[in-house]
Amino acid sequence: MLGRWALHVGGIFFLIPPFVFFGFAIRLKKIKKQMNIQHRITGEVYFVTDTVVDWVDIFTRPIFKHIIIESLQHCQKEKGLIIYAWVLMTNHMHMIVGANGVNKVSDIMRDFKKFTSKEILRTLLVEPTESRQEWMLNRFMYAGKNDKKIKNYRFWQEGNDAQGIYLNDYFNQKLNYIHQNPVVAEIVNNAEDYRYSSAIDYAGGKGLLEVMVV
Repeated sequence: MLGRWALHVGGIFFLIPPFVFFGFAIRLKKIKKQMNIQHRITGEVYFVTDTVVDWVDIFTRPIFKHIIIESLQHCQKEKGLIIYAWVLMTNHMHMIVGANGVNKVSDIMRDFKKFTSKEILRTLLVEPTESRQEWMLNRFMYAGKNDKKIKNYRFWQEGNDAQGIYLNDYFNQKLNYIHQNPVVAEIVNNAEDYRYSSAIDYAGGKGLLEVMVV
């Protein structure tokens, strides 16, 4: 029929005016574009993992866990670190992080690892209640003896395992992975019951660190 366009939907043809057809096509294109935008993450967001050398379980003691928490708080306040999710396990930690300011995530994490390494080792050397002190120091010394950049001990494994996050699905996957770490390790039954993670923030509570809940 002249002046009308045919739209085929579910086996049925509908005759519609051209201006309606083009309006529908433009609207559909906009919806698809919005969906693409909604499923992507803009900005610098990373899934970060830091692990103690030889997977030494040093974070079973509160005194060492507190050093990590206080250092992250400093990075948030002074360096612009944004934490979307985090968990501190006995020998490693996972985070989803970004940066707000002039500092890059890689620079912040480099400084974080450098400071916490020195502070934890300094504390370990004088901590009388740590029965594994000698064994731990031997492991840290062995890890650092072949590295010219290390004077005495290496605490963290070398490098910074940082994976860029660009899609919401990947973000949610890593978020769930982080919060389920203590559950999988059978430390707690419910993720939000673990003190050293952001699961409580996502459950509506308040954790140890400021968290950007998304």
